[in-house]
Amino acid sequence: MELAPPPPGLEAEYAMLFTTDSLVFLHELISTFDEEVDQILQLRVSRKAQLDLSGDLPTFLESTTHIRREPAWRVLPVPPRLQKRHVDIGDMAPCDTQRFIKALQSPAQGIQVDFDDGNCPTYYNQIKGIHNVVKAVCNLFPNVPHISQAPVLMLRPRAWNMVEHNVMVEGKEAPGPLFDFGLIIFHCGKTLVEHASGPFFYLSKVESFMEARLWNKIFVWTQQKLGLPLGSIKATVLIENVLAAFEMEEILYELRDHSAGLNCGIWDYSASFVNKFGHRPAFLLPDRSKYVNMKKRFLHSYMDLLVQTCHRRGALATGGMAALLLPPNPLSDSYKRVLESVKRLKLLEINAGVDGFMVYDLNLIEPMQKLFELHSEGDNQLHQLRNDVVVTPDDLLSMPSGGVTLYGLKYNITVGVLFINAWLSGKGHFFYRGQVEDSATAEISRSQVWQWIRHQTPLENDSRVVSKQLVTDLTKEFIMELSTPCHSVRTKQRFHTAADMFLEVVQMRHFPEFITTYLNQDHTFLSSQVSGQLEPLDTDMQLSKL
Repeated sequence: MELAPPPPGLEAEYAMLFTTDSLVFLHELISTFDEEVDQILQLRVSRKAQLDLSGDLPTFLESTTHIRREPAWRVLPVPPRLQKRHVDIGDMAPCDTQRFIKALQSPAQGIQVDFDDGNCPTYYNQIKGIHNVVKAVCNLFPNVPHISQAPVLMLRPRAWNMVEHNVMVEGKEAPGPLFDFGLIIFHCGKTLVEHASGPFFYLSKVESFMEARLWNKIFVWTQQKLGLPLGSIKATVLIENVLAAFEMEEILYELRDHSAGLNCGIWDYSASFVNKFGHRPAFLLPDRSKYVNMKKRFLHSYMDLLVQTCHRRGALATGGMAALLLPPNPLSDSYKRVLESVKRLKLLEINAGVDGFMVYDLNLIEPMQKLFELHSEGDNQLHQLRNDVVVTPDDLLSMPSGGVTLYGLKYNITVGVLFINAWLSGKGHFFYRGQVEDSATAEISRSQVWQWIRHQTPLENDSRVVSKQLVTDLTKEFIMELSTPCHSVRTKQRFHTAADMFLEVVQMRHFPEFITTYLNQDHTFLSSQVSGQLEPLDTDMQLSKL
């Protein structure tokens, strides 16, 4: 096993995490499951090729009908600390120490400790973030509640598509999720179990029950290896891929001893339609800023089915993250407008039967907890079986009608470029127009621009169509507006690099499956890590300028 040297400034954290025993465990974990990780990634490619070659659409699997038809099976009941999950804090990159501490001090039920969508996986961020998790679990932060009393940690390792460039195991870069999971569970697993506070995980970008089966094998192996009680690891699977929506019961079944439920969100899920079917004209996804929301048939059907599936099997169903940020003045009209907007959106989810959801802004925690208490009964809504729900493949695959606006095209370009700019600065999210943007919104943004170029989609505003030239011109205009004389040469260069990378990814002949994979493998990002050239992102500039 080969490790890169510690990131500058993290020598002590590195030494604490990479002990002889932890390295032995990490090596054994990765070498045991590395081949199966490759296999599930190959299965994804095979499934996509089969759908493309046949022109078929996904449906509920015939081979697993017996699982769906068997009424008796249930997931194991979740521990007491997971029974009430009304409001979690989302996109919590744990390398942000100050925000992490504030989250631990908050009244939230849980914290999505995010090494995935809201985090940029530089070596520095991974080491710092994992070390901060260990400090939280071991109660080493001052003025923070004991781990048994603080919001429960919902640990989200990277998804299967990500690799850890700084760790080689038997001549191969380590799978990112196994690196994250392995270090966290080795250092924190026993303590979390002793205090009845975990270990609890979120699993990102799962596409099939075979992937859930692999995670279950990893959980069983880990519990046996570390002497943890069987079934003590619990995981919430994010259903953020259209293919997984057809296998929700099977995913729960595979993880039935380790399940903390399923989660639904809007943007990664919507982007998956472009990922799987974006080259098909019938799956043209219209302007998300105008025509895509949770009231649309394909999205409300997905949420309804997720709630029904979870509750009939005794599992918790959670909703997406409120990305809006409350203005600083609680007496202002803008504050009231934003709060009412968030309430309206989250009430849709509560009425659908979800047991909880996420917010980014810590000031939204208590208003959303009050909203839950007003409109639901008890710790969760498991009693809401949603027997009224009947969802067909047509419901799940029904694209909303609508076109493309110039505003929506510009908005997607802006989010895509600024996300890449943030990534090149070592950040996994940024703020724009009063809300947080992360890889999920970047994913849908760049996916839509790619698809609109591919189908030469006409604009609603005028006679133009979305083309390579139009997108290039609008991107250059945006960079000109963004750059000001006060910016350093280096900052301006980074803006231009981000714009070039965005244009490259939206013009590729074949759709790049994940923007994070593209960025993580790009020479610009890799060389900046090696040379330590990541420059802090000027968030204040973005908020004031944009």
